Parts: sequence; structure tokens; C-alpha cells
Amino acid sequence: MKKNKTFIYLFFILISTSLIVSCGYERKGCSEIFEKPIIKQLNCIKGKGILLGHQDDLAYGMGWSFVDGESDVNRVTGDYPAIFGWELGGIEFDHTHNLDSVPFVTMKKLAMWGHERGGINTFSWHPYSPIDSVSSWTGGAVVARYIMPGCSHHLAFKVQLDRVADFFCQLKDEKGQSIPFIFRPWHEMDGSWFWWGVNSCTAEEFKSLFRFTIQYLRDQRGLSQMTVAYSPDRNFNTKEEYLKWYPGDDVVDILGMDNYWDFGQYKGEKEVIRKLHIVIEAAKEKRKLAALTETGSENIPDSLWFTRKLGVVLQDSLIKKELSYTMIWRNDPETHFFFPYPGHPAADDAKDFTGQKHIFLMKDFNETK
Repeated sequence: MKKNKTFIYLFFILISTSLIVSCGYERKGCSEIFEKPIIKQLNCIKGKGILLGHQDDLAYGMGWSFVDGESDVNRVTGDYPAIFGWELGGIEFDHTHNLDSVPFVTMKKLAMWGHERGGINTFSWHPYSPIDSVSSWTGGAVVARYIMPGCSHHLAFKVQLDRVADFFCQLKDEKGQSIPFIFRPWHEMDGSWFWWGVNSCTAEEFKSLFRFTIQYLRDQRGLSQMTVAYSPDRNFNTKEEYLKWYPGDDVVDILGMDNYWDFGQYKGEKEVIRKLHIVIEAAKEKRKLAALTETGSENIPDSLWFTRKLGVVLQDSLIKKELSYTMIWRNDPETHFFFPYPGHPAADDAKDFTGQKHIFLMKDFNETK
């Protein structure tokens, strides 16, 4: 009888394990992990090509705003970027437009447009403080320690998170299915310019802020379609320094780096390569993906920047093999631009860069899926 009970118990365990695996789950420590749609897509193209993204690409550009199907990347290259970047700053106060004057209603439509054509959407968030409404770029403001559970402004912070979640919940495809997306909150924490940065927040406070944000959105608001990116700025020289702010494997899917500064220095592309190697090493150890999550050359004074700077970095053999994507910042004619437009001296060079076999725009991405 004891043998029969043991057999039944083992049979039950075997069936349960099979069901978990068949649903796309695998055991890792004490958590159940499943391969999210975007992670699956990025794993499929890993080593074949690096996706090129552009912030606010479909919303505005040089000489135009909110024109259906328009895109500065498309105007120059004949194709759309594979990744579309968007900014949520302002939504936490229920504003109709974000920090860059893009209506959230329009952003939702454009994000859906990009998804339906095979692209990936990634969202950053620069919220106003839930304490005194100062902007994200108030580096001396002490905020994070007061918005965690049990603290004075926690409920106000949860209201902000609920508005972010409400927006994400509205992202649906034609069949009513939730659209997957990358969320990249609290970036450049190793800089001094944000209220979650080094001048206002300890590493432990930052980790708590990041963890609560993701756990609340994922577990309390049910955003299982969310892929999460961790992206310090370039202020690190070792893997230990890079991971100083890392909130944990259970709340991060992509390890990234933002880097403008090094590209602006003499032979700075070598520094970019060195630091991306650190990011890639950490990502491989943690079985995560790696990305250059934000970069560019403001107003592109070097007409050969794309092939001789960014192109050199992305030609590095390890980076070419391991990096999933890179994101170029936005084209706002009233402020600055980071991707050339037709007639700009760097336009031909950008076209040559995107024409390289391992640089994937939307068509390349769709053909490789």
C-alpha cells in the first residue's frame, strides 16, 4: 500500500511538472518564470541583428507633427524603426499630453499602429513628484523614501501607478488582446539629475522603489505582458558598479545602458564598447538580454556619426552577437534632434548605417521572426 501511495504521489508530481512546462513555465529558484512575447522575439533575432529604435518616431519630426504614417527614419531609409519609444511623464497627474506635448490618446493609437506592423513599443516614465509636484529633473529632491509602503506619500504614489497601469491596460490589438511592451522606469539612476538619482536616493531606496513599481504593476494590476528594462547611465567602470542599483532578477528582463556622453569624447566609442561588454557580461550571467537603451548625438554635428561612431560600436563582435537593440532619441525641431531628416548632411550616412546587414529596421525584423 505504501508503494502504491508513493507511485501515485510521484505520478502526480510528474503530471504537474509537465503541465507547468507545457504552459511555457519553468522553475527558477522559488519563482515561476515564463518567456514573455517580447523576450521570445528578441531571443529569436539574437546574433542575427540588432534592432534600431527611435523615440517618438511616429508622432513628430523635422517639419511635421502627427501626420499619419510619417516618420523621419522612414523618410531617410525607406523603412520604419523596429522599436518605437514613448514617454509617459505627465500621465501620473492625469494630464492629456505628455512632457513632450504628445496627447496620450494619440500615443495609444500610434503604439497600436506600430505593434500591428510588427514593431515593439518601449515606454519611459519621468513622473512629477507625488509629494510636491516638482519635475523628475529636480536632482536634489528627496522623494523615494517617502513614497514606499507605510510612508507619508505612499497612497499618492499608488494613484500615479494606477494611472500608468490604466494606460497600459488600454493597449489592445484588433482582437482585443493586450499588446506587449517594454517598460523602462527610473533610468539613469547613477546620475545626479533625477529625484531618484545619486543625490536624492540611496541604492537600497532605489531598489525598493523599482521593485515596488514593477510588483504593483505586474502583480496587483495584472500587467503580465510587461517586459522590464534596467538602464543606468554610463557612470560605471566595473560590473559591481553597474549592478549597484540592480533591483533583482525577478523584476528585470533586460539589462541596458544609456550613453550619450562617451560618444561625445575623443575615441569615446571605445569606452562605449567597454561598458557594453560589462552590461553583456552581467546579462549573460543572469540569463537576461542586453541593450543600448538610449543614445544619440544631439543635432548630429558629425555627418559620419552613424557609421563611424555608433556603427563601430555595433560592429564589435561580442556586441554584434549579444545586443538586442539600440534606441536613438527623439527629433523635436524646437529643441533638438538625434536622427537625420532628408537633406541633412548625415542623412546618407544614416542610410548606409541602417543598410548594414546586422542593423534591423521593421522589415528586417519581420522577415526574421
